[in-house]
Amino acid sequence: MERTTAGWGSGLLGVIIFSGSLPATRVAVADLSPTFLTSARAVIAALLGAAFLVALRQTRPARGDMVPLAIVALGVVVGFPLLTALALQHVTAAHSIVFIGLLPLATAIFGVLRGGERPRPAFWLFSILGAATVAGFALSGSGAGSVTGDLLMMAAILLCGLGYAEGATLSRRLGGWQVISWALLMSLPMMGAIAAFNLPVNWSGVGAAAWISLAYVSIFSMLVGFIFWYRVMPQDGLTGVGQLQLLQPFFGLMLAAVFLHEPIVWTMIASTSVVVLCVAGAKRFA
Repeated sequence: MERTTAGWGSGLLGVIIFSGSLPATRVAVADLSPTFLTSARAVIAALLGAAFLVALRQTRPARGDMVPLAIVALGVVVGFPLLTALALQHVTAAHSIVFIGLLPLATAIFGVLRGGERPRPAFWLFSILGAATVAGFALSGSGAGSVTGDLLMMAAILLCGLGYAEGATLSRRLGGWQVISWALLMSLPMMGAIAAFNLPVNWSGVGAAAWISLAYVSIFSMLVGFIFWYRVMPQDGLTGVGQLQLLQPFFGLMLAAVFLHEPIVWTMIASTSVVVLCVAGAKRFA
């Protein structure tokens, strides 16, 4: 029981860290291009991850781990950050955040396909109900959307779900923080080159808020959050703990309200209550 509670606490901390990603990205893309933001955050996180790997003398992944690591990199190092940064040029942070409620479904589906997990039917019921609650909230209270922005967010969710599922499987062999560190290191040459070719033209035009946001998504969203998130996967399973992702939109909306001055409507509180119940139900039947 203590191990499970600690695992879910670790997963929740990871979700809280990830909740700040989209608001921070929204701030950063006001002054930085999506391409530079995506590549720069990967480079910074990769250098930190490499330092941890060297300092703690971690064993290199086996040759058979290279393709799964590449999939993790495609999903969470390149795909999700880039697509969400592009989407946030078309939609507000609040509108984009609610799409994160669909991430547990994508993660669970890829977990079944890639990780061999078999949750009970009730799990899917609670999962779909939670995602439907988030979708209903998006349609009723998040403001007008954009077809381009919505499609980019959907593609981002699919790639992130794939990356989460693949990383969870790898974490059983390599360890949680090692997975994201090796994935970042694998992508470093390409992302470094992209960052170098997309440097800001006018450095003086980049405000302090954009640099702070870049630091957040580089250190916390790209590395620290995954340390907590992947740490719990071998203990409690992908589909069970993954339902904590349903809480991420509401943490994110609260952060958007504080830092971007977006209003909190009563439907947010009502929807959050329903989602918490769905998380509890999914946890029981995962």
